[in-house]
Amino acid sequence: MTKILACIDGSAAAPAVCDAATWASLRLDAPLTLLHVLDRSEYPVKGDLSGNIGLGSREHLLDELVSLDEKRGRLALEHGKHLLESAKIRAEENGAERINRLQRHGNLIETLQEMEPDTRLLVMGRQGEAHENSAHSIGSHLESVVRTLHRPILVVLPDFTQPRRFMIAFDGSSTAKKALEMVGSSPLLQGLDCHIVMVCNSTADTESELDAACNYLAEKDFNVIRTMLSGEIVQTLRDYQKEHGIDLMVMGAYGHSRIRQFLVGSNTTKMVSSSDIPLLLLR
Repeated sequence: MTKILACIDGSAAAPAVCDAATWASLRLDAPLTLLHVLDRSEYPVKGDLSGNIGLGSREHLLDELVSLDEKRGRLALEHGKHLLESAKIRAEENGAERINRLQRHGNLIETLQEMEPDTRLLVMGRQGEAHENSAHSIGSHLESVVRTLHRPILVVLPDFTQPRRFMIAFDGSSTAKKALEMVGSSPLLQGLDCHIVMVCNSTADTESELDAACNYLAEKDFNVIRTMLSGEIVQTLRDYQKEHGIDLMVMGAYGHSRIRQFLVGSNTTKMVSSSDIPLLLLR
């Protein structure tokens, strides 16, 4: 059975990740897996310092460094177990029943790729422990995860609240149309007010594309609010979100080539880094 997968760490966003994953688990009637990954580059399985230059025959120093490394790894492992237990208790208090805890030692991206076939939705904080003091920064793993996985990813900030209304940033691209289909075919956002917002020059073609998008979700019983705006995309979407009290942003992720993104920048990255609300990224 496909599951909701929540990445739990020691960051300030971890409780919000747990709350958002629990909300999604209940909305989708899917089991919840709480995942904690110890990165092998930070916590090697066994200390091996035999290749260090300059230690020479001072074996007691090698032994002491290995011992400290192993102790650090054990403490990190124990800390992770406590994080998962706290998250499980929090999820249960919020109504989740089918909860699995999983701790892995390895690379986060590789672990998520391995679990991808059975993942219905991945929930992550925008910032991990290393970046949480930097306002509007993106965690070191997040962009790689979004580019690598082909599953919906819910990116949350601290203090998640259940959304009442959401907006779809629609640009008429194949990525945006696929995202629209994913929203329409899922119960996750059913019953919430849906704002479909297109930021571009108004032409007969763009108006027609926006109409088609609105009609599609209206036929799926969404209450749709249609909006066509002009201006700089990211700032215009942010202004609209604040003006209308939008709780959740939905957008297709990385719809253009890496070369084009290098030349003109990525609206996905800009939106993730600047947003003050959770984002549901659809590939």
